[in-house]
Amino acid sequence: MEQNIDFLFEREHLGETLNVLNREIINYIDKRKYITDYIIDYRKKVIEEYRDDEDKVQEYFDHEAYVKEEAFRTIDRKLKEFTKLKESPYFGKISFIEDGSVPEEMYIGRFGLTPEETYEPVIVDWRAPVASLFYKGTLGSASYQSPGGEVETNIVGRRQIIIKKGELKGVFDSALDVKDEILQMVLTNNSSDKLKDIVMTIQEEQDEIIRAPKDKVVVVNGVAGSGKTTIALHRVSYLLYNYRKQFGDKVLILGPNDIFMDYISGVLPSLGEDGIDNMTFEVFAINEIGLTEEVQGFSYYMEEAMSGNEMNLRDYKEKSSEEFVNKLDEVVKEMNANYFNIEDIVFFNETIMTKEEIKDLFQNYYSNMPLFRRSEKIKRIIISKIKDKRDEKVYLLNKEMEEKLKEVKEEDLIFEKNNIDFQRRLRIREIIREVINARTALNSWITREDTIDIYKRAVNTNNLTYMDLAGILYLMIKLEGKKSSKEYKHVVIDEAQDYSFMQYRIIKEMTGCSSMTIVGDSNQRLIETDEEVAMVNLQSIFGDKVINYSLNKSYRSTQEIMEYASKFLHEERIVPLVRNGEKVLEEEVTTIEDQVETILSIMEDYEEEGLESIAVITKNKETLKEISHKLKEKTKILTFDRSDIIYTGGKVIMPAYYAKGLEFDGVIILEEEKPSPDLVKYIMCTRALHRLSVIKKK
Repeated sequence: MEQNIDFLFEREHLGETLNVLNREIINYIDKRKYITDYIIDYRKKVIEEYRDDEDKVQEYFDHEAYVKEEAFRTIDRKLKEFTKLKESPYFGKISFIEDGSVPEEMYIGRFGLTPEETYEPVIVDWRAPVASLFYKGTLGSASYQSPGGEVETNIVGRRQIIIKKGELKGVFDSALDVKDEILQMVLTNNSSDKLKDIVMTIQEEQDEIIRAPKDKVVVVNGVAGSGKTTIALHRVSYLLYNYRKQFGDKVLILGPNDIFMDYISGVLPSLGEDGIDNMTFEVFAINEIGLTEEVQGFSYYMEEAMSGNEMNLRDYKEKSSEEFVNKLDEVVKEMNANYFNIEDIVFFNETIMTKEEIKDLFQNYYSNMPLFRRSEKIKRIIISKIKDKRDEKVYLLNKEMEEKLKEVKEEDLIFEKNNIDFQRRLRIREIIREVINARTALNSWITREDTIDIYKRAVNTNNLTYMDLAGILYLMIKLEGKKSSKEYKHVVIDEAQDYSFMQYRIIKEMTGCSSMTIVGDSNQRLIETDEEVAMVNLQSIFGDKVINYSLNKSYRSTQEIMEYASKFLHEERIVPLVRNGEKVLEEEVTTIEDQVETILSIMEDYEEEGLESIAVITKNKETLKEISHKLKEKTKILTFDRSDIIYTGGKVIMPAYYAKGLEFDGVIILEEEKPSPDLVKYIMCTRALHRLSVIKKK
């Protein structure tokens, strides 16, 4: 009976909220129309008034119209938020007492709603500081961080509310944390819905990471399916909501491949955020270096390395190592000592700067500057001294010519003046020639090589690969003081386990960011090396800015899938969420024809069970080529053999290195006679949400 009363109460409250929401939508539509009309009329008026003075028109546009256009953008964003809220205005309610006063109730939603006539929030945005109370583990004493400091409260009630398409579907009072029924409901959804539903199921440990201090380097080492990516994206949304002036459009997300970037691109708009830069490290590096020559990309490199190409494996391990960083440091050290063959600066047989003076500038005055910035600075100083000497020579010449003119008799003035002018022009040419000679002599020893050429010589290569990009950037930082071409205030790195210490140093130096979110799984490195996984020891780079978190609970896959995947780990870290499913299916085949028929049969079973996204994952591209054209003859399936393909659901076949970070309702793994490395098997298995099948070729 009590539950029915609660349900009826919440249904009535939902109706009232939707009425308020509809009124606000109409209000904001009217506002948008008013501002649109104003901007159009204003532009017409200014263009008419100042049609003969384009600069004046530009000046007015840059000032007053800008304010109105900003207001238009804000109103437009709010309307988009309100439209999304109509589907599901809120997902939770929290009751709490502050300072011993009467209990307060707050409804928590994806976005906030505060009517202008009352300024009392009807819905509180989940990112607001006070909303963190909803995600606390238990009832009772709790606190939240407000702009004025920590606020102590007493949580007396927490309710989770399911609303679909504006209709109330369920009400759950939750004394502990996010109710299992809600979590199970979200987790059993297909993959297309899961990322967008996380705000209603954020766990306390996840919320702590999302709301971690803004000026920290947050490092999350989480098992497959622990929600690392969604936590990172929600942290970005949280930071932009609370500190928009600081972070604004200055956020960079670095992901593993274009497929993954497309995969997450739908999440940020659903959180109310867009205009964020997201790219792979490969694209970031090529853009910053300004490379125009062809580079063997990440996918080609991984393909060769995972196919057992010993040369590529050695290259990967060498260029991921600290030893390689030391090698580049030695190159820089040697260049600092001996790169420039310094000479005296001579002008009209007079030494205007000795090589000892120039060395002193290099080794003492400007020794804190990178070598090539230092050389540019010293070059400007030397050129300035040459110009001073030139000006002095010209001044003395003019004075000399004036004195000569004074000595000329009046009757000879016209002839002698022409003669003196001619001599002056000849002497001026000598001065110019001497300036050119001095600058040519200077350029002969101070002109530098391109950093790319220096790198190629240092590592003895002519053909660049993905693994060379970090090394080139490292030298550019050390030699040129290279900074990122765009200002960033927060950087997110996903699949961070595959980044080397050098890559982290590069990102820190180039962006200057002290605010980062770094997420990965130390068990998911595509290629194992002898080096420590860099992301687990970033204190050596970022110092006490680092806050480390470990997530061991997996929410993605069923218990059966996670137990199967755990066999390929060397450590027991995973605590699977108790969500049971079908046993992992293992099939053995002997021919490609049998393999294809088995794949088709399993996919048919998956589709009958209602699975929407189905992936066939191969060890490498070679196997993919063998199988994909045979599958395409019998079913509609997308082949992911390059990173710029857009995946919108359905059946797909891809190599393991493209599957990193992705998830699918059902997965079919093709195991070759020569088995994949254990960590690659672990990555392949943990892409599956509901069903996993392994087809072994004998």
